Amino acid sequence: MPKPTQYATLICTILMIVAIIGAVIGYTSHSPIVILVALLPAVVYEIYRTEGESTRASSWLMLAVLIAEAIFILFNINFDLGQYLGQSQTYIGGTYVPLGDIRVLAPTILAILSAILFARTAGIYTKWLSVIIFITSFVLIYVIAPTALSSLMKAAIERVFYYF
Repeated sequence: MPKPTQYATLICTILMIVAIIGAVIGYTSHSPIVILVALLPAVVYEIYRTEGESTRASSWLMLAVLIAEAIFILFNINFDLGQYLGQSQTYIGGTYVPLGDIRVLAPTILAILSAILFARTAGIYTKWLSVIIFITSFVLIYVIAPTALSSLMKAAIERVFYYF
């Protein structure tokens, strides 16, 4: 059953403003936890808005990744997943993701899940929320590891030009 849209525009606007403020404060103070806290309401509302089986599962998975990322940051867990698995990248959601510090991998997964939601959902509000989550995930990656963002962007550009 479709969710009511009476206040959806207002809610999405507020969530976008909260995410922008959180991203700016997190960036200027070099505090990724501020960005995570600001992103949490958008992820929760995304869970509420999604209706399909796969999109609802992706939304819940985003929440799990967000919580895991908060745990990694709060408890200063630094784990190189690439070294542990013995490979430099893995295939997630139709794209190869470079492996490395788990604190960078989690927001990368958030970005991929939000891109999947953008492609798989029909609703304008769920698409809007997925864009908020996508952009904020990249700010989070930059705050945690600026060099990792450049390598991710390089991999994304190479993937795009591979098809041309």
